Amino acid sequence: MQKETTIPQRRQHAKYERLIEAAKVNAPLPAAVAHPCDETSLAGALEAYRERLIVPILVGPADKISKLAKAGGVDIAGIEIIDASHSHAAAKTAVALVREGKAELLMKGSLHSDELLAEVTKRQTGLRTGRRISHVFIMDVPTHPQTLFITDAAVNIAPDLLAKRDIVQNAIDFYRDVGLGTPKVAILSAVETVTVAIPSTIEAAALCKMADRGQITGGELDGPLAFDNAISPEAAEIKGIRSPVAGQAQILVVPDLEAGNMLAKNLSFLSKADAAGIVLGARVPVILTSRADNVRTRLASCAVASLLAHSRRSVEPIRT
Repeated sequence: MQKETTIPQRRQHAKYERLIEAAKVNAPLPAAVAHPCDETSLAGALEAYRERLIVPILVGPADKISKLAKAGGVDIAGIEIIDASHSHAAAKTAVALVREGKAELLMKGSLHSDELLAEVTKRQTGLRTGRRISHVFIMDVPTHPQTLFITDAAVNIAPDLLAKRDIVQNAIDFYRDVGLGTPKVAILSAVETVTVAIPSTIEAAALCKMADRGQITGGELDGPLAFDNAISPEAAEIKGIRSPVAGQAQILVVPDLEAGNMLAKNLSFLSKADAAGIVLGARVPVILTSRADNVRTRLASCAVASLLAHSRRSVEPIRT
């Protein structure tokens, strides 16, 4: 039997490229980069600077950042470095820069996400608004024609109905503000029928009714929908589901963090998708990258954050 040969496929990043090119139309915005103290996080911030997506302000141990740049042969001349002795101090200082108006974006470096978000969510010194903070993965799936937006797979562990209302509204506002139009939003569950045995189906139906009553605005909602009939027209047709969303969903709202995290990682590792990430609901967009992200994924995260921040310059602050 002849051994099967695997031919590597070149990643095109076509969906990300469109977002990055759209962001380059605008002037780069100052971004406080919290603790960029490994090669990947520093390189990501500097590449976004070279691509004119952000103007980084590097916040962390100055000597360590300088030595890291020198070891990597990276030129950081002209880039502002604010000394902060450790990761916690870097997170606190980066958030303070935003509060003082010196930065319009916040970017995670090599510290843990929880450490940065703890400073973001502090009531007195953080970046809270009246809206629940949530996360969106922007998924570039090679086998799918559209960019998929998955929420929330990183911040809210087991959100209740009111928290899900904010999660949905954050994602809709984000989608519209970056210039993508009116989104089709699928509220996911294991099945597409409402049943008391699966509580997420009841919450999905409630969210759709909230949209009917104007408690969620700006998007077309349907749910509960299983993953297959949310993104596949054929699956929706087989199940006999008739709606503007079924088979065409752009935003996928998951029942909880575990489901969302598994969905995003399945797409990344089995479908070779890339997953840019952004945190919404704070005073400014928070660029939340992963240590596993490649450079193009980090650029896409910076691009959508820039597009969102620029859109907010001409409108009122986030609605509460």
